Amino acid sequence: MSQPTDSLIEYPSDFPIKIMGVMQDEFAETIVQVVQRHDPDFHAGKMEMRASSQGKYLSLTATVRATSREQLDNLYRELSSHPMVKVVL
Repeated sequence: MSQPTDSLIEYPSDFPIKIMGVMQDEFAETIVQVVQRHDPDFHAGKMEMRASSQGKYLSLTATVRATSREQLDNLYRELSSHPMVKVVL
């Protein structure tokens, strides 16, 4: 029987995180800096960008090297609380 602390993710692994915010010049660069605090090997080449159809929002998919549940939780918390970020999935 599995314990509540068991994870569906095997560590380490590549883990995509989708971050959405209002289109602005510094958004992608700022998100790269936030992600790098949790995954020092992360760089902009590991991120996909897609603008909304009206060009108002930017969706970023950052593929991080997940090493622990704690690392992902801390990253999600920092991204979710960032003023430029609307949604983190």
